[in-house]
Amino acid sequence: MGCMLSQLAAKFAFFPPSPPTYQVKKGDNGKLTVVSSSSMPAPVADDPSLDVLLIDTKRGNKIVAFYLKNPYARLTVLYSHGNAADLGQLYDLFVQLKVNLRVNLMGYDYSGYGASTGKPSESNTYADIEAVYQCLQTEYGISQEDLILYGQSVGSGPTLHLAAKLPRLRGVVLHSGILSGLRVLCHVKFNFCFDIYQNIKKIQKVKCPVLVIHGTEDDVVNWLHGNGLWKMAREPYEPLWIKGGGHCNLELYPDYIIHLCKFIYEMENMTTAIRLKRIRQSLGLPTRSNTNSSAQGDRCCKIKICQPKCLKCPKPRCGKCFRWPKSLCCWKPCNCCWKPECRLSCCCCCCFCFKCSEWRCCVGIHKGINGKQEG
Repeated sequence: MGCMLSQLAAKFAFFPPSPPTYQVKKGDNGKLTVVSSSSMPAPVADDPSLDVLLIDTKRGNKIVAFYLKNPYARLTVLYSHGNAADLGQLYDLFVQLKVNLRVNLMGYDYSGYGASTGKPSESNTYADIEAVYQCLQTEYGISQEDLILYGQSVGSGPTLHLAAKLPRLRGVVLHSGILSGLRVLCHVKFNFCFDIYQNIKKIQKVKCPVLVIHGTEDDVVNWLHGNGLWKMAREPYEPLWIKGGGHCNLELYPDYIIHLCKFIYEMENMTTAIRLKRIRQSLGLPTRSNTNSSAQGDRCCKIKICQPKCLKCPKPRCGKCFRWPKSLCCWKPCNCCWKPECRLSCCCCCCFCFKCSEWRCCVGIHKGINGKQEG
């Protein structure tokens, strides 16, 4: 029963363009090229920054991927698109993001989309993004520390699936993301085994900054989905709620690219120390600098000059924390300066009290800067 419902949910989730907007052919030089199969303009065949790839997945499918190189890039974006588009329609957007964000960009078609083989399903999209990530590692030497995952709409499913497995990922962008497939169709408060793309569970496992972008007038995936994902993120980044934005037009708003540029810039300059500091702040823990300063403030630091030589007594403690030596054979607090005063003529050197300008020692009280007795 659950399997049948899952297949039914998949039919509502995937709408690959038919026919595909492009085809892939092998050129005379052995490299793959893209040929338009519709009225949509195809990617420029002689674009030197574009690599067309055919990647094998663990489920036996071959998926098409576009890798766009930027010579000034420090980070790479792995883009998972929505449920009703393919790479031929997204090429122009990829070029704009590559240039404006100054990143390398890898986009791919799910199984059954574009020129990719197989049929679209939740499990296939998970295998697809894992294969693309492995390709980035082996073919381009890109580690998770230099990778940002970007998921639009249904693409938020495979994005969070992979992000939950990469603890050192640089960042995640959820563009019109979903809480789960069933929650798009109806408002439910419980998790069902047949539900697909249960992002509501996986978002809590992501250990990197998460940027959520959502339109307030989205009539396909309600704004509450984006708001819920942002609230449940362990390290939420400042969200972007585009007023009046729908489901497929957020790229047209100026705030979209401005906010993305800001996010990419901060991710480029984020060090391990900054990430740890932000994590501590999100968990409500004091930062290390505050911890050290507060620890120093709580230390028994008022008694530094005079250390006891009496073997029966431990080191003197600060009167502020009421931790005086258990053995009071020779130490007691001085009311005017919180300095220990010797009871016996046995054990300590002189201590100078700045408040009363007096020296206190075993033989009594005497004045003078050099500790000499007067009279």
